[in-house]
Amino acid sequence: MRSALLVLSLTFAFPAIAQHAHSGSVHSTAGPQETGQSGFAALSEIVTILRNDPQTDWSTVDIAALRRHLVEMDLLTSEAEVVVTHRPEGARFEIRGTQRAVEAVRAMVPAHAPFLAAETDWNVSTEETDNGVALIVDGDAVRIQALGFFGMMTIGAHHQEHHLMLAKGSAPHR
Repeated sequence: MRSALLVLSLTFAFPAIAQHAHSGSVHSTAGPQETGQSGFAALSEIVTILRNDPQTDWSTVDIAALRRHLVEMDLLTSEAEVVVTHRPEGARFEIRGTQRAVEAVRAMVPAHAPFLAAETDWNVSTEETDNGVALIVDGDAVRIQALGFFGMMTIGAHHQEHHLMLAKGSAPHR
């Protein structure tokens, strides 16, 4: 108990210690859990999983590939522009943006469509356009329109496993 109090006291007295401490005391449910900015946190989570797995084949690990994908996710989220056409059956989302954002859109949206369809039983298709990609989703129109494009991209709990596969050197979705 005394050592836990000492660690907590030092954490509050010296914030730099808190940023770099990795003992069980600091990472208890009572202390902070987030490792920083979301991309860094995702990398940290995957590296921890790999380090704790004795079966990790370090010769195939590719953290740089995971980082590139996380950058794509960030570009899609922060720089993509979406023009929405509501339809009685759902919506058509035309996604465009800067050159870097369009590259991310073209990599991610068609790859995500089958997961979205499988998770929701909606009719999902994509079309490459001159300046991006169109995502067409038909099914529960009210829900589709409420979620919008960015909500659509979050559906399907495959992201975490996808990140781990990228880090292990696999190329899922490509």
